[in-house]
Order: sequence, then structure tokens, then C-alpha cells
Amino acid sequence: MGAGDRPLRVLVAKVGLDGHDRGLRVVARILRDAGCEVVYAGLRQSPETIAAMTAQEDVDVVGVSMHNGAHLTLAPAVVGALRSAGLETPVVVGGIVPPADVPQLLADGVAVVLGPGASNEEVVASVREAAAG
Repeated sequence: MGAGDRPLRVLVAKVGLDGHDRGLRVVARILRDAGCEVVYAGLRQSPETIAAMTAQEDVDVVGVSMHNGAHLTLAPAVVGALRSAGLETPVVVGGIVPPADVPQLLADGVAVVLGPGASNEEVVASVREAAAG
């Protein structure tokens, strides 16, 4: 569950110019089927737009899909935009992230990094753990 007794609310988005959203749609469905309320922000979002939507939609977790190799730049920018907006919302990154880059993303404030082999159960558990803090 999310804040109070309402379902966990998760915003999912693609940041930057990456146009591959099939995985993001799959994750949205996995989370929806697990009882989460999913806000699908879609493609080509900026970190600032994601922060604004996070505040407006009162979400518990932000999920960002990365497939363009810019994860070391864009994921910290999303975290930074959220913090600049006064939000402590955790960010979960999924997609193509080399294992060697995961420690840097975690150091930059990302809560969880999931690779392409993550199971449905792992996705749901990771999002719930990120929301719980």
C-alpha cells in the first residue's frame, strides 16, 4: 500500500530522447496487476517535467526506463530535479544499465536499479521496498 490506505502510486516515464517504450509499458502493466496505481508519463520527458508530474500526481515512487546509454547523466538529473522541487520520492531505474554503473547510480541517489532480466516479482518487490524507504 501507499501513503495511508491507498494503493501505491507509481509514475513511470522515459527521460530524454529514447523512443523505446515497450519495456516501460510492460512494467506499467506488471505494477497495475500487482495493485499499484500507475501514472504513465510516456516518452521524451525532461527531469523537470517528471518532478512536476510527481508533485501533481502525489506518487510514491518514480520509475524511469533507460535504454539509450545516458543513464549516468539522466537518472541523477531526475533525482536532482525531484530534490530541487522539495520531493524525496525514490527513483527506480530499469533497463539497459551495465553492472559496473550500478554503484554510481546508487551513489547518485537512485534507490534501485533493475536490469532486463528482472522478474515480475522482483519489479514489484523493488518498487514496494523503494516506497517503504
